[in-house]
Amino acid sequence: MKHCRHELVLAGAWLALAAGISLVNPAFLSLANLFDLLKAGVVTGILALAVLIVLVSGGIDISFTAIAAFAMYASCRVLVAAGSTDGAVAGMLLATAIGAGLGMVNALFIGALRLPTLIVTLGTAGLFRGCLLAFVGTGIINNLPAGLIRLSRWQLFRQTSAGGETIGLSAAVLALAAVAVGVAVLLQRTVTGRSIHALGGSAGAAERIGIRTVRLQCFIYTVVGALAGLAGILHAITMRNANPFDLVGAELTVIAAVVLGGADVFGGRGTVTGTLLGVFLLVTLNNSLILLGVPTYWQRVWIGAIILISVAVSARNRRAAASPREEAPAIGTPSQ
Repeated sequence: MKHCRHELVLAGAWLALAAGISLVNPAFLSLANLFDLLKAGVVTGILALAVLIVLVSGGIDISFTAIAAFAMYASCRVLVAAGSTDGAVAGMLLATAIGAGLGMVNALFIGALRLPTLIVTLGTAGLFRGCLLAFVGTGIINNLPAGLIRLSRWQLFRQTSAGGETIGLSAAVLALAAVAVGVAVLLQRTVTGRSIHALGGSAGAAERIGIRTVRLQCFIYTVVGALAGLAGILHAITMRNANPFDLVGAELTVIAAVVLGGADVFGGRGTVTGTLLGVFLLVTLNNSLILLGVPTYWQRVWIGAIILISVAVSARNRRAAASPREEAPAIGTPSQ
């Protein structure tokens, strides 16, 4: 019930923001701009869904953009070097596999060696980033395989406006929809999903009820890496080039979208619907800054404020939930 209320608030906030922006700039509600918003939210949305899984488990990952950039660039380099003439399916599978492999590196340190998630992912973010630039390459790849270029032009439908402009909805939104459904089923309809929630609620309690936390964390960070790799190749497809300097630096935006969507930064709580609403609220806010001519550095102000407020609210809710249990007499203890 609490999730539903929060999601309704987010939906209302988006509608209010959209109404306010449209009064200043009617172009905001144009079909072309709304389709652009959906397209802009695909990569951020997939990364946010990956982060959602980690936050629900009680962890934190800041290496996902480094994984996405590495998987994107390395897979494109392989396809170009192999002389691939198609590369659509192969590129997506290869990038996803590379991402999963890098995610397993995080899983090794976090799950098997039981190291703090923040420290591990901070270290591997630098490691993956450095290896990409030192051993894979630094030049922008503009000659992507023809299959990836065709995929970038694939649209669910097209419409010609009165002014002769062609408007289309990118088919990349199908990838976001598929990932959203998959993550929702994982977290809400499977035993693994319930174990992830239990791990986020209390790792000690999860172990006492028989959950294999090491194996579960290995699964979590491998899945997160795979999703990051998929997001990376979709970014290359959307931009029609592979730039090793892209994506890195977007960590705060993605994490802010997830916590804005209602995920508890201390673990155990979060929904796919809330995360997607958080993503599109931030994407809309960024788009409105451009339409209204507001300097984009204000984006960092909003993102920082969102993270701080969300952490404060989560901490307050945790203390409020724990205080009655702390004050109540233990079972079997005689009352005064």
